[in-house]
Amino acid sequence: MKKLYFLLAFLSPLITLAQSGKSNSPVDYINPLMGTDSKYDLSNGNTYPAIALPWGMNFWTPQTGKMGDGWQYTYDAHKINGFKQTHQPSPWMNDYGQFAIMPVTGHLKVSQNGRASWFSHKAETAKPYYYSVYLADHDVLAELTPTERTAQFRFTYPKNDSSYIIIDAFDKGSYIKVIPGEKKIVGYSTKYARGPLKNFKNFFVIYVDKPITIAQTYSDSTLTDSLGLHAKHVMAVIGFKTSHDEKVHLRVSSSFISIEQAELNLKREQGNDSFDVTEQKAKDVWNKTLNHLTVEGGSIDQTRTFYSCLYRMLFFPNKLYEIDANNQVMHYSPYTGKTMPGYMFAGTGFWDTFRALYPFLNLVYPSINKEMQQGLVNDYKEGGWLPEWSSPGYSNVMIGNNSASVVADAYLKGGRGYDINTLYEALVHGANNAGPAGTGRVGVEYYNKLGYVPYDVKINENAARTLEYAYDDFTIYQLGKSLNKPASEIEIFKKRSMNYRNLFDPSTGLMRGKNKDGSFETPFNPFKWGDAFTEGNSWHYTWGVFHDIQGLINLMGGKKQFIAKLDSVFTLPPIFDDSYYGEVIHEIREMQIVNMGQYAHGNQPIQHMLYLYGYAGEPWKTQYHVRDVMNKLYQATPDGYCGDEDNGQTSAWYVFSAMGFYPVCPASDQYVLGAPLFKKLTINLENGKKVIINAANNSDNNLYINTMNVNGKPYDFNWLSHKALIQGAVINYNMSAKPNKQRGIKATDVPFSLSNEK
Repeated sequence: MKKLYFLLAFLSPLITLAQSGKSNSPVDYINPLMGTDSKYDLSNGNTYPAIALPWGMNFWTPQTGKMGDGWQYTYDAHKINGFKQTHQPSPWMNDYGQFAIMPVTGHLKVSQNGRASWFSHKAETAKPYYYSVYLADHDVLAELTPTERTAQFRFTYPKNDSSYIIIDAFDKGSYIKVIPGEKKIVGYSTKYARGPLKNFKNFFVIYVDKPITIAQTYSDSTLTDSLGLHAKHVMAVIGFKTSHDEKVHLRVSSSFISIEQAELNLKREQGNDSFDVTEQKAKDVWNKTLNHLTVEGGSIDQTRTFYSCLYRMLFFPNKLYEIDANNQVMHYSPYTGKTMPGYMFAGTGFWDTFRALYPFLNLVYPSINKEMQQGLVNDYKEGGWLPEWSSPGYSNVMIGNNSASVVADAYLKGGRGYDINTLYEALVHGANNAGPAGTGRVGVEYYNKLGYVPYDVKINENAARTLEYAYDDFTIYQLGKSLNKPASEIEIFKKRSMNYRNLFDPSTGLMRGKNKDGSFETPFNPFKWGDAFTEGNSWHYTWGVFHDIQGLINLMGGKKQFIAKLDSVFTLPPIFDDSYYGEVIHEIREMQIVNMGQYAHGNQPIQHMLYLYGYAGEPWKTQYHVRDVMNKLYQATPDGYCGDEDNGQTSAWYVFSAMGFYPVCPASDQYVLGAPLFKKLTINLENGKKVIINAANNSDNNLYINTMNVNGKPYDFNWLSHKALIQGAVINYNMSAKPNKQRGIKATDVPFSLSNEK
């Protein structure tokens, strides 16, 4: 009977949605398990069910993987060994500040394998604001619900003389103290994957609402005689008798500052709220946040996919800051190891997220990005550099100097109320120097002298670095111009933004590594992944001239040749050379298996390429390919992505594309048109204005734009202006099953390119 109850509880919301076809609560459409059916050699998202609030400091997830394994939850697993507080941005970055809680019964085994329980997705409910699962080996129903920095657990036990809760503070140095008289456990974890981090501790406090009759601590799996223990790997057990279906509640809070701050976080965010009240408040926060975007007239699957992608976008970067007893914003600094004033965020890679995630925040959630920009000011002041990958602090992972795009786009899209001049100083500093752990620019001495990073000077991924630096220089130029910096200071960045031309090989019509003496790398295989490029090949990176597509068209010989080259991406076979890596990395495999030729949507470098047809007079091809990718490569299912989700970027591509436009060139004012997915989509802007996108006859067949008007006037441009959108707009589309090859073809219809700037 209990099993039937769990199954019905899991299915009932889905049955209701299916019957009604709609929900007044957008959070109900979300599947947090989207993308969790992944592994090392094939990513369908590489996600985990994050039970948290938008941009929350802490996330919670059921843990199926081993301690220290980045794949902490995978859909094909059958056992759960704990409920883990996590800050993990991706399995490749792994985690920091983690600890786990696990209810068990019967013969006590504290090791991860010993305490693990079989579970089934049929008895699992995953929502952004609530998670529950039946732990079969312990006959316990485990439930949890979050706030930004705390959580509540509710464990329903059987009648048992041997009911326990295990707290695992993980290895690398940890501490736990059990205080039975206060029904309280305190401790900290120091475990992190990327560093070094100075004086790093994730402090936690746990209260249980039942008298503790058994209290033990363990060094690894060895029982000790102390209730307060510091060791390499500390665990604690509390135990008690339980009656049939007895509910035991835990209140859990943490802090990167101190145990006292964790107590304060708990008091401020939970007070005396019950589990159900905390759950309802979390649900309300999600709905309020999600309701900035409302969609109508799509299929149930499209709606689920849309909101599941939006959910994933609203996590990273996550808050590293806390509010102290004087209501002041404070943070642990990964650079100084001290508690410092002001905002800070962590857990994002700008190589991924500069493309669409941050532009999305600038349009829909600018207030949170204001906090993020204030956090970047503190990154620079405390560490001397802007991070390129923060997990937290500086992580030497990906290439580029794309913090420039993140900073410039925010200010150019209207961000104010923070120290932009310090950030501009940080951009110039980063552009002219190579810093620690992937900050600044590797190879800057060559780039600034030769106009490119050479292939033969033992700097890997040199062509990709050159292309990204050129775009980053454009963003610095744009920001400097907006700040009225003197021409003598900013013209160098405009000049360097044209450095992409130094790598264009006229004989192949592709970007190619170039040696220090000016000769191209030989032999050249445009299908070779890595080497001169980053997680891609020349067919992917050739399009990475976000700021000057017209210049690229000119290099290729004109629009006809440019269109033919774009088309070739899809008509070429998915062949590859993996010799640089020595194995078929998952990004290669994900391109190979989707039957789209050389198009590799599962990784970021080429994701904007579908939107380039509108620069050359054939925007209907963008409309076709974007809809094809949305239909084929995204679904709100465990295998619902086509590669790594990557901190909201791959999701942001879908959400922007569903709106009908995409930020090909952040730090310009424009979004490049595709075509909308829904019959109606409304953007409820933070300034109180609305952008209403109507496409009444939109359908699977009617995927092309026949005509459109903006605010009642005919509109033929292949772009929309950010400045115009934030003033509020009504966009009406007349969709068709056949492309209108006369619309958007004039020279005046094309989106921004620096070469066209007067």
